[in-house]
This record gives sequence, structure tokens and C-alpha cells, in this order.
Amino acid sequence: MATLKEILTRRPVAATIRLTVPAGGARPAPPVGPALGQYRLNLMAFCKDFNARTQKYKAETPMSVTITAFKDNTFEFTVKSPSVTWYLKKAAGIESGSSRPGHVAASSVTLKHVYEIAKVKQSDPYCQYMSLESICKSVIGTANTMGIKVVKELE
Repeated sequence: MATLKEILTRRPVAATIRLTVPAGGARPAPPVGPALGQYRLNLMAFCKDFNARTQKYKAETPMSVTITAFKDNTFEFTVKSPSVTWYLKKAAGIESGSSRPGHVAASSVTLKHVYEIAKVKQSDPYCQYMSLESICKSVIGTANTMGIKVVKELE
């Protein structure tokens, strides 16, 4: 149960905005500008903060960001690491998954790739309490739906 002080200090939320922005590439141009501009948020403050938080990633890495806009024109945002499908495509060296998963294999990745992807995803806010084993199982399931075979070692 929330205390009275917490209830009184809560700020009313105007909107929750979800975007996919390249790492280190937030600019006040579309898609960031119009999405934040309609809630009268400070575009340059967001761009500077986002680029500072994502500078450790390679440029053009697609980052998911969830922005909570408040009624007093302030905001908070959380940055998630790139999607599992993006990591799998990079590890397999392909542009897109199989058109017929389960029938046609697009490529293959090793268990070591799966383990490394799971270690990166473990730092995500939604996965931080999941075990590494369950994240690995999730990555393997995603690979199967993309038509990517998971093997012990590459031939």
C-alpha cells in the first residue's frame, strides 16, 4: 500500500511513448521529434541523455526506448538492449529469417552465441530476475521461429 506522501508526490502521466531509435542517433528529426513534440517535451534534453546512455553500443544498433511523459512537460525514459531477433540475425549473418521456419533453415548459430545473447539480455529491466537458463530457452525458441538452427558447434 502506498503511503500518503507517495500518493501526493506522484506526477500525473500524460502518455507513454515507445520508440525504436538507433544507438547514439537520437535527433530532433522524425521519428523522435514528432513523437515527443506533441507532448511538449524537451527534444534536445532527451536526445543528449539518450545518446549519452547508448554511446557504449555500436552506431545504428536499434534500441527500444519507453518514454513516460508527465503533464508538467517532464519525462523519464528507460532504454532496453536490442531485440533478440536483431542479435540472432547478426550472429547468423543473415538479413532476415526463413520464409518457412521449421521447413527451410535460414542459417545456424551455436549454443555459445545463444549464451552470449542471453547474458546481454539479462541486463534488461524485464529479464533481470530471470535465470540465465530460462533466457537461453527463450532465445532458442526465438531462433526456431525465425528458422535459425541452434547447433552445438559449427561444422
